[in-house]
Amino acid sequence: MVESKQRIGVLFVCLGNICRSPMAEAVFRHMVAAEGLTDRFLIDSAGTGDWHIGKPPHHGTRAILDQYGISYEGLKARQVAAEDFASFDYIVAMDVQNEKNLQRLAQSTKAQIIKLLDLVPDTMDTEVPDPYYTGNFEEVYELIGKGCRALLKHIRQEAKLNH
Repeated sequence: MVESKQRIGVLFVCLGNICRSPMAEAVFRHMVAAEGLTDRFLIDSAGTGDWHIGKPPHHGTRAILDQYGISYEGLKARQVAAEDFASFDYIVAMDVQNEKNLQRLAQSTKAQIIKLLDLVPDTMDTEVPDPYYTGNFEEVYELIGKGCRALLKHIRQEAKLNH
């Protein structure tokens, strides 16, 4: 259980860290700020692969976030590091393959490794599809929104976190 006095670390993870996970990071930051909880969280994103290290979010991710007025300022792709498993309380994968990769990488971890959409009740969707291949950034935004709302609710309950 996360103590309510410490900052709660949330790391969003996808394959390359340019589409889904930076979108989730930006959306979750936006939701946390709207709740007045920014100082209670450490929020980041990373990829299991290293192809895009140092690059900004994909233009499709930037376009959808711009459309909804959500900031992605300062976001740059990075790869999951060994220390992430000690630094974060929740490591949130976008799909089953990245969840498996994270479980394989985690030697020992205090973090809960979860799949984002596993927290969404009554959904047929189990994975956030990669818009790098599908091109459907709107669908990804909607799924990430549902997942981030459910994640914030889950964390608030676990951490007994109030405004």
